[in-house]
Amino acid sequence: MPLPTDRLATRGIPDATVARLPVYHRVLSALQEDGVTTVSSEELALACGVTSAKLRKDLSHLGSYGTRGVGYDVEFLSYQIARELGITQPWGVVLVGVGNLGRALVSYRGFASRGFRIVGLIDAHPDVVGAQVAIGDENHHVRAMADLREVVRMGNASIAVIATPADAAQEVCDRLVEAGMTSILNFAPVVLSVPEGVEVRKVDLAVELQILAFHEQRRSETLPEVMNA
Repeated sequence: MPLPTDRLATRGIPDATVARLPVYHRVLSALQEDGVTTVSSEELALACGVTSAKLRKDLSHLGSYGTRGVGYDVEFLSYQIARELGITQPWGVVLVGVGNLGRALVSYRGFASRGFRIVGLIDAHPDVVGAQVAIGDENHHVRAMADLREVVRMGNASIAVIATPADAAQEVCDRLVEAGMTSILNFAPVVLSVPEGVEVRKVDLAVELQILAFHEQRRSETLPEVMNA
């Protein structure tokens, strides 16, 4: 079964738009929880941190769901975005690397509400394999790398998360590809080599901090110029 981003790409929806759709869905879900039934494009755009023009253009790729003078039906638009993202059904996720980062990730309670279900935990360390980890109301036992293919198959996993040290990430990635995984989220600080047809998304906290440091430095450099103007 193709992943949601694959379907959106084949429909010609820009990657930048696809990247913003989860933000729109998160804000709409929060509005629903607060009992809000309708929202204008200006209000929704402000809450999402984009311009109203960009919001309307993004949503135009999905269809016309707004009403002039009224705005958007929050529940209906939330469902339509969820449908386009493919998160109206749960996606099985297998996580490799159950160290501090891995345990922090599986303890996040927002996965289930956003369409993702942890179906397997894998680790190579003998002290970790066999350990029981609570995920929501369920308990999962950490399985060995040798069981990876079985865990993927039995859990019907569609997405893999790598939370291992950098020196182990490429080998883990290769094993995941061999097990049939084509969508991988990588938290290890290393660039992975994958065959064509395998999608890798990288989350590097150090890089994000360095980007923030760059902007902080630029602000500190321009501040004296402003004060002396």
